Amino acid sequence: MKIAIFDMDGTLLDSAKDITMSVNTVRKLNHGLDELTSDYVIEAINRENRNLAELFYGTKKYEKKDEGAFEAHYHEQCIQNVYLYEGIKETIHALRSQKVRISVATNAPTKFARRMLEECGIFEYFDFVIGADRVAKAKPDREMLVYILKNYGYKRGHKALMIGDNIKDMQAAHNAGIDSAFATWGFSPQSRHHQVFSSPQDVLKYFS
Repeated sequence: MKIAIFDMDGTLLDSAKDITMSVNTVRKLNHGLDELTSDYVIEAINRENRNLAELFYGTKKYEKKDEGAFEAHYHEQCIQNVYLYEGIKETIHALRSQKVRISVATNAPTKFARRMLEECGIFEYFDFVIGADRVAKAKPDREMLVYILKNYGYKRGHKALMIGDNIKDMQAAHNAGIDSAFATWGFSPQSRHHQVFSSPQDVLKYFS
């Protein structure tokens, strides 16, 4: 059995503009703060250790009013500017034709993940789309990946790979005992990870 597990934001699709617009809406609405750039927002999200509530809203922890305002705005915003990275759709089709099982493990809420993947026309190709709300602990914990692997009947000797653009993706794969590849075509153009993929086609090469 061959299994490919993809991160979503910054790996399958570019959601930077919409995330930034929703963050800035909450900053202005609830805190009267100036706008942040997309570069800053994405860099902050991808930090290994960070407090996003403090970085985005100047609070020590997420306040209910900020969480609610973001989710209300992002529900409509998340599909306004999102797009697949070049080569993703072709890679997804090729993996399916090669009998590779494919799923998504994202720290985004499942409802947003589904909405965005449907908008981009690839939701139907994934066996599982697991968001942070579906597990007790998000990545870098292994729980999402273990859920997917167990449902596939994964055993030693099977080929399984996590593809993501964040150190948390790599750590989750390590914690789950599977291989990992750092994608540099999206949010994170550089990595010191032992296996780096510069294009989606590298995923196909891995499973060939």
